[in-house]
Amino acid sequence: MKQSVNIILSGGGTGGHIYPAIAIANELNVIYPNANFLFVGAKDKMEMEKIPEAGYDIKGLWISGIQRQFILKNFSFPFKLVSSMSKAYRIIKEFKPDIVIGTGGFASGPTLYVASLRKIKTLIQEQNSYPGITNKLLAKRVDKICVAYDGLERFFPLNKIVKTGNPVRQDLLEIEGKGEEAKKYFN
Repeated sequence: MKQSVNIILSGGGTGGHIYPAIAIANELNVIYPNANFLFVGAKDKMEMEKIPEAGYDIKGLWISGIQRQFILKNFSFPFKLVSSMSKAYRIIKEFKPDIVIGTGGFASGPTLYVASLRKIKTLIQEQNSYPGITNKLLAKRVDKICVAYDGLERFFPLNKIVKTGNPVRQDLLEIEGKGEEAKKYFN
């Protein structure tokens, strides 16, 4: 029987995707102390700095979104997508995750898509009342979708929705002693 669980978390681009992923990993680490975590993000984005600062390993994909206005950057999108799908495949094959969790952002697209193709359990954590395009595109492929708001069945299949609320990092909840620290800092 397998002693530990391997968990991939993917998402980024903004703190709104990164910090919920860190909060999820931190809580899962309490529940499964022998778990192995790997984050997958977009190269040259904020997550490549913030995830290691939180104590987790991260791999980067060469991915970005499509620009809303027709510009030359969009010509590279198909190449970035194919490259990211290929790298996500290699990462998943090597790490052998038991579950892949996406919190939104461009990197979670190829990562969760490949995981779903490989029949690995997948989950989206949607923090917003209006989901981003990546999560909307992945909705039919993933196993479960954790949401914080009512009414998201207009974007996601109702049978996959679980209302969990938004994850919050424990350091934000632990306020003991912070009042004195704040008074000193702000004088």
